[in-house]
Amino acid sequence: MSTSRIYEAVVGVARRECHAIGETLNHLDIGAGRGELIALLRAQLPVESSACDFHTERFAAEGVPIERVNLNTESLPYPDRVFDLVTCSEVIEHLENYRALLREANRVLKPGGLLVVTTPNVLNAYSRLRYLVCGFANLFGPLPSKNDKLYSTGGHISPIPYFYLAHALIDAEFDGVSLEIDKVQKMSVFCLTFLAPLIFPGWLLFWSLEEKKYRTLTAENRLHVSRHLSWPALVGRTIVVSGRKRRDR
Repeated sequence: MSTSRIYEAVVGVARRECHAIGETLNHLDIGAGRGELIALLRAQLPVESSACDFHTERFAAEGVPIERVNLNTESLPYPDRVFDLVTCSEVIEHLENYRALLREANRVLKPGGLLVVTTPNVLNAYSRLRYLVCGFANLFGPLPSKNDKLYSTGGHISPIPYFYLAHALIDAEFDGVSLEIDKVQKMSVFCLTFLAPLIFPGWLLFWSLEEKKYRTLTAENRLHVSRHLSWPALVGRTIVVSGRKRRDR
């Protein structure tokens, strides 16, 4: 479940990117939970919200229509090009195919509409150290086999590093993909003091090999690859990633 700091970060992006519109925004919250994000958005922006989730019985936002949907197997139950803003907070790490959901989010957005997505940051220094030691990123651990309960709200099954989320957004026809965080994680700052002598020289070697030997770095992906060594990626608890649907789509 999301925390208030994550919701505040999402609202901050929405306010910055949508403040100039000056009219009521059609908003969809995917995986709306109890409706806390919607309540916060409605308090700070002129929005007409809709919601969807598998567990609709938990939803408590009054006056907001909610649709039940299995995001692993079903399309979003909305027509094309109807929303100005789509939010999806702490959801994609629970899904088997998050790329399909991002394509669906693009479909229901109006041209130029904004998508804001959050997910645990598996690139921060603490998570990198944890992965080095045990092979599991932070907030992602061993799952019992064939336990459906852990594939709903309780289980993180898809760790998604920033680059792959950005790549999926661009592939789904989003522009202007940006990276922000909900807060600096103190444990990651502490771990970074010890990991820096390994990370930074290793990064220089990685960049040289990818650029000169493997030739995987392109004009289109360099920015997003480089963000793996950015301060937000190294110390952020949760990544807040946004992009706009291309206006010609």
